[in-house]
Amino acid sequence: MGCLAMSKPGTRELLADLVAFNTVSRESNLALINYVRDYLAGFGVNSQILLDESGQKANLLAVIGPQDKAGIVLSGHTDVVPVDGQRWHSSPFILHEADGRLYGRGTADMKSWLAAVLALVPHLVTRPLRQPVWLAFSHDEEVGCKGVPGLLAHVDNLPVLPAVCIVGEPTEMRPILGHKGKIALRCEVTGHASHSAYTPQGVNAIEYAVRIIQRLMALAEQLQLQQNIAFDPPFSTLQTGVIRGGEALNIVPAHCQFDFEIRMLPGVEVQPMLDQLAAWCQRELLPQMRRVSPDCAITFSPLSHYPGLQTANSAAIDEVLALLPPPDALHTVAFGTEGGLFQQHGIPTLVCGPGSMAQGHKPDEFISLQQLAECDDFLLRLCHWLQTV
Repeated sequence: MGCLAMSKPGTRELLADLVAFNTVSRESNLALINYVRDYLAGFGVNSQILLDESGQKANLLAVIGPQDKAGIVLSGHTDVVPVDGQRWHSSPFILHEADGRLYGRGTADMKSWLAAVLALVPHLVTRPLRQPVWLAFSHDEEVGCKGVPGLLAHVDNLPVLPAVCIVGEPTEMRPILGHKGKIALRCEVTGHASHSAYTPQGVNAIEYAVRIIQRLMALAEQLQLQQNIAFDPPFSTLQTGVIRGGEALNIVPAHCQFDFEIRMLPGVEVQPMLDQLAAWCQRELLPQMRRVSPDCAITFSPLSHYPGLQTANSAAIDEVLALLPPPDALHTVAFGTEGGLFQQHGIPTLVCGPGSMAQGHKPDEFISLQQLAECDDFLLRLCHWLQTV
């Protein structure tokens, strides 16, 4: 028996509620998580609330259907990017409709997916599912996929590992089978201050930071040698995005820090390159610096890290793909997701969700009503599939 037609306002009403929660990553997401917990409880679905160490953020894990089967994970993050400094034509935390679009922070990235999944729950709980559906809602994806590892620790302990995961990032409902990974680091250079009239008595932290950045630029060129035309750009990239240092022009700066990131193709290992960079700093730069002051130092600290995704072949992936329109030749996206982490834990994963990342992270973020409808239709087909597999 197939699912009944879904009421489109159900998804929209849920989206309005979700957008109203200010879940910018620096804020708590507990109010939204509690809302989802209560909504699911209204349909007899229990949730695991997985708090982080601060107690101010949480993941949510819930299951509908037989837990002794593999089933499918529907995954999404609850946090959104800030609106600071952006000029919106309507309140970013009040859903606004105009010209067939719904505007609000998170409408594209990615509360529309969460709303559509929640709107499916009344159908799931009344259908004879032969495979379970796991709802996995995470925190702090936007700041480096920092929340989902805590959720995955619980997934690892399930009686049966899910057969497939769909991460509902905005892809205009096109199935995405790959994306790059990312590692972000901070380099802190400690030099030695002096009056600028006596520069030899100081160690200029900014100038040594520049030398390290120049080294990174050379490494970026090396990364371009290994290419995969399925990606755009077709190579791993490295760039320095933030730098801070110095106090006044007449003081040799004692401190400088900069942040850099590498977005690497799936399968490309960058840790050996980073180890070589740190060794070069210890071998070449620090002896020069410490001839002036023994307190000089160069340190590298991780900011975030998530793996790339190259979807593993599996029968379950093929069956899910059969429920979607045939993808075009390019099955990858430039942005990262939590998908690589799910797959790293042994769950074949693809990325597919409503909306476009072209609208994400911008003022007047929106999703089209057509995209919402396409997502609803796909989830209904998925609901029917779960009754037959």
